[in-house]
Amino acid sequence: MESTWNNKVLSDVLGANEGTALRIKQAVLVVLGIAVLAVAAKIKVPMWPVPITMGTFAVLTIGAAYGARLGLVTILGYMIIGALGFDVFAGSSAEKFGLTYMMGGTGGYLVGYVLATLALGALAQRGWDRSVVWMALAMLIGNVLIYVPGLVWLGQLYGWDQPILAWGLTPFLVGDAIKLALAALVLPGVWALVGRARG
Repeated sequence: MESTWNNKVLSDVLGANEGTALRIKQAVLVVLGIAVLAVAAKIKVPMWPVPITMGTFAVLTIGAAYGARLGLVTILGYMIIGALGFDVFAGSSAEKFGLTYMMGGTGGYLVGYVLATLALGALAQRGWDRSVVWMALAMLIGNVLIYVPGLVWLGQLYGWDQPILAWGLTPFLVGDAIKLALAALVLPGVWALVGRARG
């Protein structure tokens, strides 16, 4: 990879890189990212033992593609919109939305979204998103950062005598493995296309 691309993420090498045009690009990316997160949260792909939701895939992929700073702005914008009562989360609805939903069983996972976005952005800035193996490892780290606060939140909310792992971890492992593999192929593939286009 060219030395001028060191410490850059995909959003850095596509489009404007300075001045007003850069600010406009960043604003558009944030709005687009929030929209993608909201739509992905509602996508459910049939799978055993539970359907695959694409929310975590979008969170981790946007974190890697945007970098830590722009990714953080995007995920916080998404959280603010959700807190205001808009139906942007996977399980929110007309009956349960906003802070009421965020303080429920999903709260810890939403905290994990922020941590994972920062981590994926930082790792992508170190070039991890350009290799299938490293991207897979980054996705694994991101998933851990989502699950740890999610499970801790569930334990504190419902009690550690409850089957916390059966509620919040094991049913989702198959789907997460598929999403991990998909992201590990997609982002390095996009980098390869960018490299050929600029070559």
